[in-house]
Amino acid sequence: MKGWFDAFRHDGGPTLYDRANRTAVTGDVSTITFCVIAITLFVAFLIVLPGMRKERFTTFTSVTISLFVGAVILVTGNGCGWHTGEGQITSSYRAFSNEKIIAKLGIHIGFNHVNVTLRSAGVFNLSDRIDYNERFGWRGPDDMVNEYHKALHKGLPYPILTVAEYLSLNEEGFGWGRTYRQAGYYSCIALWASFAAWLLMNILLVTVPVYGGYMMLLTGGLMLLSNLIYFINVPSRPLLIRFEDTIISFTYGWCFWLVLAAGLLVSLLGLIITLVEIAYPHKFSTVIELDYDTPYDRHIIIEESHDTKVGKRRSRFEEPIANFGSRIFRRFSKRQNGALGADNNDMKFGLDNPSMELDPPKSPWRYPHR
Repeated sequence: MKGWFDAFRHDGGPTLYDRANRTAVTGDVSTITFCVIAITLFVAFLIVLPGMRKERFTTFTSVTISLFVGAVILVTGNGCGWHTGEGQITSSYRAFSNEKIIAKLGIHIGFNHVNVTLRSAGVFNLSDRIDYNERFGWRGPDDMVNEYHKALHKGLPYPILTVAEYLSLNEEGFGWGRTYRQAGYYSCIALWASFAAWLLMNILLVTVPVYGGYMMLLTGGLMLLSNLIYFINVPSRPLLIRFEDTIISFTYGWCFWLVLAAGLLVSLLGLIITLVEIAYPHKFSTVIELDYDTPYDRHIIIEESHDTKVGKRRSRFEEPIANFGSRIFRRFSKRQNGALGADNNDMKFGLDNPSMELDPPKSPWRYPHR
């Protein structure tokens, strides 16, 4: 067995790993996890979609939008792309050194942390080994100061330490870290409130689709509120990080624009569902076919059969052609006229006496003498 257990060993000693295998972070674990979960659920839905007999398009649309909005809330709530800045810099690798490096510096600010990347441009021999990806958290008021001290003890490159120093200072005129933490704190509250509304929206879409449309409006409104809060609380005096030949400025990142797009989309769909319900009562529940054979569905059937018996519902061929706006106007005017007509009828014909019966009671018993 000699040669099997002594492979990669020198002079009978333990296995020697003489190559440095340290690599920089290539992706955010939480972001990848949420994306994998959303894609898995969507693929599973696509597998069962051909087995649906009716309303495939409406079911596909509702499920796709629901998964998209939920994934956007989870990914952006944990992402680091709300305010970003990057540029190619020329700077010293370490303090008190004359050796310069040319590298690409990226700064990505999230709700509770900032991610700093430093990657070399491959010009000097020293810069060939530069590939850093560091994260600094600021959940507490003193976390960024502690993170900066840890970075000093770790011996991180000078450009990363410069960024950490800008965000750790809390003196007059240097409160960018405090302002970003405040913006992320309040925006995170609104975004997680929209996640709770999204969960309730999914439940109501299955039981009462009309109320699910109302929750769509609430979910989209809270997502847009999160964007508005972040826009208002971002430092009014912009953060500019200066190096020898480069000034790094910040712009809104992909998280901000993704939440804005998803919020506008779900708000628009909720508004459409609300207008359809006003113009065509109980129509949306038939279109989406999610409340079939439920108590809500039986209640609607009883109402429609009652309207048919008393002659309040005319045939579709006898109805005049009306546009969408006139139907909404008739819907509201019918409610007002019905309330006024009920008051006039009460004054004209008096009050009904429920104890008085004009017709004999219908009894299942039959007596011979009658």
